[in-house]
Amino acid sequence: MSLIGWLKGNRLVDVTAQDPLPVQQQGAITTRAAETLLVATTTITTDANRDLLGSTVTESPTLDNCGQYRKLVWFYFRASDAATTYRVLARATDIAGAPLGAGWQELASGTLPGDANSWGRIEIPATTDGYYDQYRIEVWRTADSNYTLASKVIGVR
Repeated sequence: MSLIGWLKGNRLVDVTAQDPLPVQQQGAITTRAAETLLVATTTITTDANRDLLGSTVTESPTLDNCGQYRKLVWFYFRASDAATTYRVLARATDIAGAPLGAGWQELASGTLPGDANSWGRIEIPATTDGYYDQYRIEVWRTADSNYTLASKVIGVR
């Protein structure tokens, strides 16, 4: 008899491949669906307001129809350690897709983390749930030379 056993009915049962140790669930299991929303390669320049799609039109969203996602996750790979600023903006739209108001709400901003040839990850929003309809993700370098930033954004339901 092994040193590990468990009760099955009124009898002690050895743990074997045929009778493995039972596992009890400690709370609800939550599964989340995630979808790829954007894969893009962007040349990072000093142009302010350039989004991941390369657009400098400030009212143009990088991502649209995102209201069903509680969070976005932005994965990126930096080809350089050039100082780079980023901003994540969001807004809600009406049923026709028109913004409810002028401008954007800033969710996050700062210096893009990472060294040359490194991966990074930013959750949008960082601490709460999102459910915004449109997002705009802007990046621009503030020092050194232009470089390539490869990005993937997924939406998590």
